Amino acid sequence: MVYMEYKVVLAKDVETGWYVVEVPALPGCISQGKTKAQALKNIKDAISGYLESIKKHPEEKVFKRKVEIEAVSVA
Repeated sequence: MVYMEYKVVLAKDVETGWYVVEVPALPGCISQGKTKAQALKNIKDAISGYLESIKKHPEEKVFKRKVEIEAVSVA
């Protein structure tokens, strides 16, 4: 089995306390969870579904992007 690694962005919603996670390399691939662990599990399922959808519907153009995450400091 081939494993793919995707960078994700994880943010905690301050109003609800839920975690929202998205995959910058897969536009529109987003999920959430009440805990960080649940959100990360859910995004794995979302990624799998996203990739399956691409296989089933190749006519829908999805632009995959190479994403780099960098830290930036501002004063």
